[in-house]
Amino acid sequence: MNQPGLDGRRRNNDGTIRKKNGRTLVGNVRETYGADFAAGRRSDMMLSTLLKEEGVDSLSQLLKKPR
Repeated sequence: MNQPGLDGRRRNNDGTIRKKNGRTLVGNVRETYGADFAAGRRSDMMLSTLLKEEGVDSLSQLLKKPR
């Protein structure tokens, strides 16, 4: 069962919040964060590639980064 504040994510067995896999597609992340997420980027781009190009280590860092 998901807990409030996890944005649809789940916890691992050790209690930590599971991170998005780098192979996740930008198009799939847009389903959660809206159509303007990574505007101008292809929907079949891997999240790991986007994070590398943006110079951040995680999706949460990317979401906090000013656009």
